[in-house]
Amino acid sequence: MNIQLTLALRYLAGRKLRTGLTTLAIVFGVLLIFGMNIVLPAFVTAFQANAMALADQTDVTITNKTGEAFPVEVAQTVAQVEGVRQISAKLERGLNLPADFFDHDPAMPDRVTTVSLVGGNPDELRAMGFYNVEEGRFITADDEGVAVIAKSLAEAAGVKLGDVLKLPTATGLAEFTIVGLLRHRVTPGNEEVLVPLAQAQKALDMPGKINVMEANFDTTDDARRAQIEATLKTTLGSHYTIGVLQASAEILTNIKSGQAIMTLLGTLGLLMGGFIIFNTFRTIIVERKRDIGMLRAIGANQTTILSLILVEGLVQGVVGTAFGLLFGYLFGLLALTAFASIMQQFLNISVGSPVVSVSLLVASVALGVGVTLVAGLLPARAASRVTPLEALRPGMAEAIFKPLTTLSFWAGVVGIVLAMAALLSGSSAFISLGSVLFVAGLVLIAPALIQPIARLFGLLLAVVFARAGTAELAEGNLSRQPGRAAVTASTTMIALAIIVMAATILASVSGAFIAMLKNSLSSDYLLMPPTIALWGVNIGAAPQLAEDLRAIEGVDVVSTLRFAATQVNDVAVGVLGIEPVAYQATSGLRFLEGDPASALAALSNGRTVIINGLLQSAAKLNVGDEMTLLTPTDEVAYTIVAVASDYLNAKTTTAYISQANIAADFGRTEDVMFNINRASGADPAQVEAALKDALKPYPQFKLLVGQDYIDENIRLFDAVFLGMYVLVLFLAIPSLIAMINTLAIGVIERTREIGMLRAVGATQRQVRQMVLAEAILLAMTGTAFGLLAGLYLGYVLIGAMSAAGYPLTYSFPFFGVVSALIIGLLFGVLAALIPARQAAGLEIVKALRYE
Repeated sequence: MNIQLTLALRYLAGRKLRTGLTTLAIVFGVLLIFGMNIVLPAFVTAFQANAMALADQTDVTITNKTGEAFPVEVAQTVAQVEGVRQISAKLERGLNLPADFFDHDPAMPDRVTTVSLVGGNPDELRAMGFYNVEEGRFITADDEGVAVIAKSLAEAAGVKLGDVLKLPTATGLAEFTIVGLLRHRVTPGNEEVLVPLAQAQKALDMPGKINVMEANFDTTDDARRAQIEATLKTTLGSHYTIGVLQASAEILTNIKSGQAIMTLLGTLGLLMGGFIIFNTFRTIIVERKRDIGMLRAIGANQTTILSLILVEGLVQGVVGTAFGLLFGYLFGLLALTAFASIMQQFLNISVGSPVVSVSLLVASVALGVGVTLVAGLLPARAASRVTPLEALRPGMAEAIFKPLTTLSFWAGVVGIVLAMAALLSGSSAFISLGSVLFVAGLVLIAPALIQPIARLFGLLLAVVFARAGTAELAEGNLSRQPGRAAVTASTTMIALAIIVMAATILASVSGAFIAMLKNSLSSDYLLMPPTIALWGVNIGAAPQLAEDLRAIEGVDVVSTLRFAATQVNDVAVGVLGIEPVAYQATSGLRFLEGDPASALAALSNGRTVIINGLLQSAAKLNVGDEMTLLTPTDEVAYTIVAVASDYLNAKTTTAYISQANIAADFGRTEDVMFNINRASGADPAQVEAALKDALKPYPQFKLLVGQDYIDENIRLFDAVFLGMYVLVLFLAIPSLIAMINTLAIGVIERTREIGMLRAVGATQRQVRQMVLAEAILLAMTGTAFGLLAGLYLGYVLIGAMSAAGYPLTYSFPFFGVVSALIIGLLFGVLAALIPARQAAGLEIVKALRYE
């Protein structure tokens, strides 16, 4: 092994540029793998915490069976249980207030007669609860004598930011300076006063005690959650009551959908990183034909060749992986920092720091080092089997790549044909497999198509470089070595396919959801609850409010939504009650199956239901089927008359029934959202003022102008999509850099050839143009394949998402196609600039003596 290590180190040191380029590819591959997968868990954790907080839900709530307080150290025991991600230890106590405590006016009873004093660690409170400070700041652990309350409590108590709130406690009348105001409480009359834990313990005379622990788990897997729950019960014993969020809860269904998207991105990062490393190192080995031939000629056997390659790969793999991990972590840190402000501003989600796990470290090192070794081993074995005479010939590279132009070509053709057949089958499983076959097929047939494609694009370049005649030389170089050209073109293809595929998805999602937004929320005014789509946590209003709104002069139509929770085939479902006639006047559903007019009319006749696509997919239902809804007292059969969705409920499993049925079967008459239209010619200012007066007793609702809400959501789409485009570009750029890498290495290996051209009279300008023309030809070839693959994959993914229940239609990605064309050609030019300049500047004698 000493001789192999010595030769490997000398080779790497003697070819610094080529070694640097190869190591750079490993760095980018590992950076992509590691960086992506430390960022995504942070987003998943933030999304999960935000969704749970919005729903006022935690995975588990722990109290003592007696209802009494217990030592705070118990919380540390819970936090150490494997699978518990976050815990919040609190001391809560309801405080019954004396009559007329706030206004001291017997003629006007206080609206708030009870408050809950809640003490906790500020960071834990914010991590587990949705506390959106609208004025001032949140409490800190070092605060004394301060509190944060909701605006609704501030109004009831007649205080404002900076004032003192007095409350009766176990230690006397306590005074709290208000340092922050939260939005209006969802539940009027059940107000919270948030203080640091030590402050609550002092006020309630319970030093070192808590009485409530809330915890969230690190998984949504049902079996794993049951295991964590069992461990908690064993750890705490029989003195504690453990209330666990049920596996069928709607919030868990939403979280699992978000995690599936993040997992897809993480998997894509792994595949892209592995491909970059494999493709680059494989090209390097093929380019070393003369080295291998000379070693074989002086007596080196196959084992020696393989050992040498493995040692070189190990050295470069270790160095590249180390730097890749370092830069990957820095990328993750920068990415989370950059996205934090956008997420906080538009989604009110707080994103934490990068999440580094032992398994990710092991996987990154294994891929960085392992893929490098495999990438060198496979072509090295093929090269070592070639005789020394063949290895020293210029055509040795084609001896290694020869199988790619025969049997592999037909295998690629078969793969593409099967992919098209899978697309026509309509089966999501076959379509997913077909996507892999399609990309693999393009990679396999690429070498055989290099020559005709190069000739076609060469005719175009010949017009640009007509006088120099370098286009023909570039075309000849590619045609002579289709294997090497195919490797580089495949790298470009993968990169640009991602851009086009992502552009297709973003264009389709944006178009569909914005159209649905305008259709669903097209009324003049909206009365929105605090939490959208998670209707079960909102306190609505009795039917009298809707009647009062209809009586306002200038109001034409008032349509309301009512909510109930149920299950269908073990799937958590949100049931929305609508009044079909009024609903059609103010809103609209996007229908995937069924006739809109007849379906909405059918809701008023018998027990009929419209389901959305997600429910259809999750519960495996179709129009015409009967579905059984679980009600509080019975199981009731409904007939499905259509499949449709609206903007607010497109991401949750939802069923729409009439308000008469939701009242009869679920006992729900509470309106949780209102759509209001003005009468023709009515004064908007007067109508809006009257609406605000009618809503004064209902602070849980926020009055919005419909168009303003639409504009706000469109801005949200723009911000989120901008972030997605940045993420997609990051996925593509390392592959494009890999293209620069392989092009530069190719030019280095052709130093002798370039020297011969200079010796027979080629000028420096002609050499530069030749390398540039070759790079453009390669870029055009890879771009053509990339556009084809990207359009196919985009179409397939939109079809798959539609089949899964998302109401999407395919939109052609004009922006993505144009961007891919520009990026592909631009990187082709950039890839050639430095090596072309170096090649043109070589001294003829040194170039002829190279190697």
